[in-house]
Amino acid sequence: MTYDGEGKEAPNPVGFVGLGNMGSVLASNLVGAGLTVVAHDAAGSARCPEGVTWAAGIAQVAGQAGTVVLSLPDGQASEQVARDIAAVAGRRTTHVIDTSTIGVSAAESVGALLHGAGVAYVDAPVSGGVAGARARTLVVMYAAPEQECSSIEAVLAGLSDRRYRVGDRPGMAQALKLANNYLSAIALAATSEAISFGLSVGLDMATMLQVLNTASGQSQATSDKFPKHVLTGRYSAGFTNSLMSKDVGLYLQEVRDRGGPAALAGVTATIWERFASVQPGADFTRIFPFVEGDGCSRAG
Repeated sequence: MTYDGEGKEAPNPVGFVGLGNMGSVLASNLVGAGLTVVAHDAAGSARCPEGVTWAAGIAQVAGQAGTVVLSLPDGQASEQVARDIAAVAGRRTTHVIDTSTIGVSAAESVGALLHGAGVAYVDAPVSGGVAGARARTLVVMYAAPEQECSSIEAVLAGLSDRRYRVGDRPGMAQALKLANNYLSAIALAATSEAISFGLSVGLDMATMLQVLNTASGQSQATSDKFPKHVLTGRYSAGFTNSLMSKDVGLYLQEVRDRGGPAALAGVTATIWERFASVQPGADFTRIFPFVEGDGCSRAG
């Protein structure tokens, strides 16, 4: 049992591992939804949001929480945390919800690892950025058998108001997330080139965006990222070029492994890889000045 400071039985807490830009907001969302949250991050307690109880390690999280949410940078991190959870003697954890973007193969591997330890794995990457997480408009796409999802519905609902079950096994949600981020990446790069072309002949960016957003060239790049972050010079969407490069690279590898078409994906992956190598950790909307400055060709 878990007890509060007065010795009374406390609600079964939700565990959270990974309190980066996205994870800290998601953990706060769970608290805002009325859930008790105990969390750990390898970087230390400074990242722990208000209302969340700090745990000194994975063993403490798994010893208290029936469901553990992960928000981690890559598949290697997810697999290590999964191994740590599986190794905890007397753990309380029965379900792991992985909101990380780790790729199809990694999700299958982590799912098998946890299944072997008697822990259900819900593949649940998210899309919409930190702003979307704060506004609860973040899209949670998740895949697992229906019976495993139903028992953790309250936790999924605590993460965001937009949730879609897209499949019944690990990897299926990852495939959709990678396809989504690939489309986002190619739209941002292509829009950067198109806007740069328009500026070169004297067009005004605001005018271009106004027209594009009522014409067939509209995308989230023209309707959201450029008006909010490029036109204003804010460049603060909250997602880094390094993470986008990782995601597009994962998409390309998964497609190639399955013998799918990847001509445009190969070009797109190269652009983002070069951008991330020149300005590692930059906001991904800064792809525009990178492209406008002909960074694609110079970086090569």
